[in-house]
Amino acid sequence: MPVSRPAVSQHLRVLKDAGLVRDRAEGTRRVYAVNVVGLAKLRADLDRFWDHALLAFKDAAEAAEREHASTAEKPRRQSPKTSKTHEKEKS
Repeated sequence: MPVSRPAVSQHLRVLKDAGLVRDRAEGTRRVYAVNVVGLAKLRADLDRFWDHALLAFKDAAEAAEREHASTAEKPRRQSPKTSKTHEKEKS
């Protein structure tokens, strides 16, 4: 997948501004490396986000399950055929 140098530079600048990479000059080039501290902060933010989102989802699912259980149909009467079978077993 061909990507132009200006496009790569723009993406690296965004990552640098976000604190996810750092750079250093080497002659006429810039060498980029992962900023471990910035990546750890991002990871912590994502973990907090997903912990909160998954807990909210769990709470919503449990509430829906409780609501469904409380509005579920009452047990149905046995059909006449089933009732006769039970009567024979009692005899």
